[in-house]
Amino acid sequence: MTQEELTALAVAKSVDARGTACPGPLLEAKKAIGGVGVNEVMEVLSADEGTKVDIPKWCTKQGHEFLGTIEENGYFKIYLRKK
Repeated sequence: MTQEELTALAVAKSVDARGTACPGPLLEAKKAIGGVGVNEVMEVLSADEGTKVDIPKWCTKQGHEFLGTIEENGYFKIYLRKK
């Protein structure tokens, strides 16, 4: 998805894991995904570089759809759709 498409998504849940280091953001995402409905979008905010790799791998492993990443000033917004 393009950055414009990502920013236009209706986010069902946003997880702010910017204060945690690896594997914190992934663990926060794993905890939060239970509160997201099937086909809803979850956004993970993280300042940890590894999260850009960890979340897509986890999505593939769990069957969720990784939608993309937006780089902000000092952190990342990572989007996925629960499947």
